[in-house]
Amino acid sequence: MAGLSLQHPWAFAFGLLGNLISFTTYLAPIPTFYRIYKSKSTEGFQSVPYVVALFSAMLWIFYALIKSNESLLITINAAGCVIETIYIVIYLAYAPKKAKVFTTKILLGLNVGMFGLILLLTLLLSHGQQRVVSLGWVCVAFSVSVFVAPLSIIRRVIETRSVEYMPFSLSLTLTLSAIVWFLYGLLIKDKYVALPNVLGFTFGVVQMGLYVFYMNATPVIAGEKAAKLAAEEENHVVVNVAKLSATPERISCSDQVHPVTEMAATVVVAGAAVPTTCAAAAAQEPEVVVEPAAVRVAAAV
Repeated sequence: MAGLSLQHPWAFAFGLLGNLISFTTYLAPIPTFYRIYKSKSTEGFQSVPYVVALFSAMLWIFYALIKSNESLLITINAAGCVIETIYIVIYLAYAPKKAKVFTTKILLGLNVGMFGLILLLTLLLSHGQQRVVSLGWVCVAFSVSVFVAPLSIIRRVIETRSVEYMPFSLSLTLTLSAIVWFLYGLLIKDKYVALPNVLGFTFGVVQMGLYVFYMNATPVIAGEKAAKLAAEEENHVVVNVAKLSATPERISCSDQVHPVTEMAATVVVAGAAVPTTCAAAAAQEPEVVVEPAAVRVAAAV
């Protein structure tokens, strides 16, 4: 079998290594879903990356079956299908109704509708080697679109001068995965496996370079927030002086003058009842969840 034959020992080695690296990348979101399970809430996390990862794994399994003798592609993407399905089930169990409906729609549209359409068109409109070629280019096109997705993260890092949303370990793992799968595709002479990983390697190197460049930089957003909070504090002082002169017998929590560090933790929720104490106000503040960089598909692409 291709990749397993003794005539391709290096292909087998790189394919096996690619399975191991990609498997660890599939497991990367476990802390996120453990947090969802513990809190019984999705806390603003998105389901799209996991639905897309499931679709990619399904697509590559179909390609491997059509081409035949691609066991190493099947094993890692079969594992990916199982893991991503578990993630999606957990997400649906704890997501609010609106998020459940949205996730169900994209599951039906992408993983059922789009995949079913690709399957039917491939089987009905092409035959033999032409079927492999057609499906191979479909896989390449989808993989390229997945690798282009992190451009938004790169732009965000440059604009904010912050690497908060782009963990270095994830960029490194995905870069190594792209290198390994490129070499695997090159050795078995499969351009549909090799080509997308050239782009994956390029974006991975760019992300790691940006991380090194901006890891010690002062975030732009932090500076803007500090200036805004300073202006708000000054406004509080002016308003409080007027209120103190008018009604000295009553000072509410909102009338108190807070230092910038304390004000930064204040969240104003429209329509919420005003607590009787500042401590109560702090206790009622909702947690703002920021998910790390979008999870790229950790499949053999």
